[in-house]
Amino acid sequence: MAQQKVVLKVMTMTDDKTKQKAMEAAADIYGYFRVDSIAADVKDQKITVIGVMDAVAVVKKLKKIGKVDIISVGPAKEEKKEEKKEEKKDEKKEEKKEEKKEDKKEDKKVEKK
Repeated sequence: MAQQKVVLKVMTMTDDKTKQKAMEAAADIYGYFRVDSIAADVKDQKITVIGVMDAVAVVKKLKKIGKVDIISVGPAKEEKKEEKKEEKKDEKKEEKKEEKKEDKKEDKKVEKK
């Protein structure tokens, strides 16, 4: 099972107390599942859970808090995009270093002649 991002709307999450209960319920998933991060927004009544899990298991836990609607379920892509950007930056830096080295070698050859 791959990492996924589950965005849920908890209708009863209106204050910090219910927000804390919802976050604890989402973190209480056990067994094969693993939760990496939980983010909650009281204003929009949304909770975002990222990790290796089953969306149904998360909803079952959160139903103890109140009515829950699933907004979206999908792969957790955000982290991979950041890693790819960093890799591309590193590759570009290496290419520039190699070009500078080649330019210096050419300059030295020209000076010797």
